[in-house]
Amino acid sequence: MLNWSKILEFAEKGNPEPDRRVTKTEEEWSAQLSEEEFRVTRLKGTERPFSSEMCGLFEPGRYACVCCGTLLFDASEKFESGTGWPSFTQPVKENAVAYHGDSSHGMTRIETTCNTCDAHLGHVFPDGPAPSGLRYCINAVSMKKVQEPDESEKTLALATFGGGCFWCTEAFFQELRGVKSVTSGYAGGATENPSYRQVCTGETGHAEVVQIEYDPSEISYGDLARLHFASHDPTTLNRQGADVGTQYRSVLFYRNDAEREQAIAVRDEVASELGAPVVTELAEFEMFYPAEADHQNYYRTNPQAGYCMAVISPKLAKLRAQFSDRLQGEPTL
Repeated sequence: MLNWSKILEFAEKGNPEPDRRVTKTEEEWSAQLSEEEFRVTRLKGTERPFSSEMCGLFEPGRYACVCCGTLLFDASEKFESGTGWPSFTQPVKENAVAYHGDSSHGMTRIETTCNTCDAHLGHVFPDGPAPSGLRYCINAVSMKKVQEPDESEKTLALATFGGGCFWCTEAFFQELRGVKSVTSGYAGGATENPSYRQVCTGETGHAEVVQIEYDPSEISYGDLARLHFASHDPTTLNRQGADVGTQYRSVLFYRNDAEREQAIAVRDEVASELGAPVVTELAEFEMFYPAEADHQNYYRTNPQAGYCMAVISPKLAKLRAQFSDRLQGEPTL
């Protein structure tokens, strides 16, 4: 659950990575939106208080960004604040909303925007009801009511792991059933938006990682963690084969207490099976920075490259044979 200290941390140190990004020109947004929607969401306007019937609606439902359709709030978190704007205590996901310091109009506030498309939503304040104590004061015109999800609708989740060179890790997880996408990148360090060259120095504190978007109804976080341990050597500190340095460390990033408990259980289970100390780091997820475009989908794009043929192909063939029941289908390469 988000609280005020976490909101301030996001505003000061950087917002969580969104599930996707939507970028359009001002002309494209203007053509898509009504005049009032454009004024509020793209020009950071504010609608008149009590101008929308949404303030008094409390029936079950969800509210999405009027610009990009990203789910933002659920009616179960909606309450009557008496302010004249729809008010919520929590977003539907931690990374649905972004936070920015706002000193306009002689006030110090925290602005809320859609983390997917940067649409202005409103502001958040620390005067809401327990247990979060938050009040998301949102312009009704920035949202649209959407239907309750169908029972068959699938909600995807994210997992972030490091196990040496992300070219190898990406290639393996791309083939697993239940995995929808894999993005190579950097996490665990202090440098904002690091480059590959910077991370390679070992001075940023970041590890090469993959961020996995997966369907929990098909594969669990615990299963992903077990497969991650099997995909590399978790007993070598800051090293995988010829790749040496903290940027190649074995690490699992967890996003909540449940994932942390699963990660600990799997790590202990693996250590018992190997009969050797496991040095894999368990760390709370903070930020993920996608790697440059030429590092994405690397093995599938460069199968004849020397590193791919010498290192990744043999490793991938072994993993395919070992976990054939976990694969999405026939290997791509």
